[in-house]
Parts: sequence; C-alpha cells; structure tokens
Amino acid sequence: MVASIARQSVILKCLRQKSVLLGNYEFYYLAGLMKKLYGLELEKTIQPEEMFEKISGKLKSLTAKDEKEEYLLKMVEFYEPSQDYDEQMAYLFEWGEKEPDLWEVQTKYCP
Repeated sequence: MVASIARQSVILKCLRQKSVLLGNYEFYYLAGLMKKLYGLELEKTIQPEEMFEKISGKLKSLTAKDEKEEYLLKMVEFYEPSQDYDEQMAYLFEWGEKEPDLWEVQTKYCP
C-alpha cells in the first residue's frame, strides 16, 4: 500500500462525502486525524479492534466543526476493522496525527 493513497482517499471521501473506509490503512490515518482534531488519547501502537473501541466510545461526545469532520465521524462509526496491523498503519496514524495540510489532497509533508 502506498501511504499517500490511503491519506488522499480519506480526504477525498470527506470532501465529496461519498464512500466508506475500505481498510485499516485508511482507518489508521483517520484515527491519527481524530487525535489531532479532537485530542483523543490514541497511540499508533494500539491494535485495530481496540483502536476502534476507543474511538467508538468517544463518538457521541465529539462535535464536528464542519461537514468534512461530520463525514469523518460518520465513516468511522460504521467501520469494521480487521485484525491486520503493520508498520505502515502506524506510519499513517502518525501522518494523520501531525497532518499540516488538513483536507488538502496534495501535500509536501511526509512524516
């Protein structure tokens, strides 16, 4: 998986408000974004099912600032994580957590 594709996919889905999360690579970028946007206590080393549980437990208390964030929350609400986990997922989490070009498809940043 090319990490930038997973990143772009999440951003485009939020911009266009279409589609769903398609795998743990997208999920981990999204989880990093949620840490950045909402200050959730998440770490890149958390396994997928536990990560989903931690996020799900906070969803009702989160308030989206705009329609992109609203769609981000909706996507994660209906996601079903697989047990797969690898270093690229940790990398994508870190990218979301430190994302300087929020909602921009093109970026020069690379964690």
